[in-house]
Amino acid sequence: MLQPPTHPAFSGPDAPADADLYRCVHCGLCLSACPTYVQLGVETESPRGRIALMKAVNEGRLGITDRVASHWELCLQCRACETACPSGVPFGRLMEYTRAQVNVRGSGGLKMRLVRWAFLRGALGNLGRLRFGARLLRFYQRWGLQKLLRASRLLRLLPGGVHDMERSLPTISDRFFGPSPEVYPSMAPRRMNVALLSGCVMPLVQADTMEATVRVLTRNGCDTTTPVGQGCCGALSLHSGELEEARNMARKNIDVFLAAGVDKVVVASAGCGSAMKEYGEILKSDAEYGEKARRLSEMTMDVTELLADLPLEPPKGEVKRKVTYQDPCHLAHAQGIMRAPRAALEAIPGLELVEMEDSTRCCGAAGIYSMVQKKMSGRVLDSKMESVAATGADCVATANPGCMIQLETGAAGRGMDLTVCHVVDLLDEAYRNEGLSD
Repeated sequence: MLQPPTHPAFSGPDAPADADLYRCVHCGLCLSACPTYVQLGVETESPRGRIALMKAVNEGRLGITDRVASHWELCLQCRACETACPSGVPFGRLMEYTRAQVNVRGSGGLKMRLVRWAFLRGALGNLGRLRFGARLLRFYQRWGLQKLLRASRLLRLLPGGVHDMERSLPTISDRFFGPSPEVYPSMAPRRMNVALLSGCVMPLVQADTMEATVRVLTRNGCDTTTPVGQGCCGALSLHSGELEEARNMARKNIDVFLAAGVDKVVVASAGCGSAMKEYGEILKSDAEYGEKARRLSEMTMDVTELLADLPLEPPKGEVKRKVTYQDPCHLAHAQGIMRAPRAALEAIPGLELVEMEDSTRCCGAAGIYSMVQKKMSGRVLDSKMESVAATGADCVATANPGCMIQLETGAAGRGMDLTVCHVVDLLDEAYRNEGLSD
């Protein structure tokens, strides 16, 4: 086995670990699982190719140039390679720490640097600032300014891919969801006391789904709170290599949720749940928060995971739809949860669940990826929409806000008469239909 040099180019406490880097045996079983390799057929856009570049940098054979960093930036971080890997290479962790090295050196593409400055560092850590920005964006979208600016084509003249990023902006909800001192009492015999992560983007874009989540939890015997003081989970920062930003967000949430005195912390976003379950990893060297981070990670559950564990109270109301399910990458690959959301859908009377081909392959959303890698995101999305269309479904369900936005974009672009929703939206509809006659 090739041994790392005495003075590697990766440095500092957030350098990729040698034990992770040198676990890859370059067998190639990850290739067919990697969306960018499937699209391009280029070794440098595969997991093992990206690891080879990491090793070359670590061994001093390459520097962290913009060109080298571009291959890492094109990675979706879907972690499908982890599911396929027989050697247990923690590719998601490798990529997070590698991107941290890129950030320290000020390398990477202009789009990525712009998003880091304006969004990851400028907005996510401050929910008040984020909500203010969302209100401005809602005004821009609702009052004709967006239509006027797009028609003027002025955005195409701006540098840094501003035009593409503006096209990727989600539609802001008419109202927002958020933390509250209110306790939502169980509507059935009490089984558990839970706290719901409100998060950052989802309550601004999918407030209806957050409200549906509360109703589904209370319908299933959970006293539910959304503790005041919580913030962004840190997933977008973590996946972009902004590790200190992610750690600060994690510490804030650890304090709030552990003080809430609940049995479980429930998350309706696959990416957020994955990040929170990894708090113990990113804070493992923190003397004050290391043990508390592990405790919170163990308490965190995806909403579909919790409902399966309770178990779910089957709804009696019908939802007459033909539904296909899109596995969010950070639910299927990062958390290993595939059966629970399907079981929830199968419990709904009148609902026909049809499996799509490659349901676990990324849809191309990948957090901020659809903004900074518009072309590749679109190629991956096209493949996904072909799989959706082949099912003949009139509704596609998933369990992650980014996937919902991406799939809605794909459906609109193809002119498909397709509803996109969260699994809990369908459960909530079924519960609300109880007692209704045809």
